[in-house]
Amino acid sequence: MPGTRKLGRATSHRTAMLRALVTFLLENGKIETTVTRAKEVRALTEKMITIAKEDSVHNRRLVMAFVTKEAVANKLFTEIAPKYADRNGGYTRITKLGPRRGDAAEMAIIDLI
Repeated sequence: MPGTRKLGRATSHRTAMLRALVTFLLENGKIETTVTRAKEVRALTEKMITIAKEDSVHNRRLVMAFVTKEAVANKLFTEIAPKYADRNGGYTRITKLGPRRGDAAEMAIIDLI
């Protein structure tokens, strides 16, 4: 179930951060973050792509309620979701990079397959 990790932040800060990370991932196709954040972002991103597979007004409103940029939501419905039309999940891949230099946090790259 997505959203079970607290990530050391208050609820409003955590949801804003995850919304931004999901938006950046859908916009750029790849982001670098910590492993625990990547696992949370993966769950939420896959949920957004699954919703966007069926283009309806209701689904567009659901996506726009979470994704922070309208252009990214349009890209999700027109480019990203049709690419995964025949796939039942597993739209993202997490690749571990090793520890971060400053605080030795385990880093990872999450990208759309």
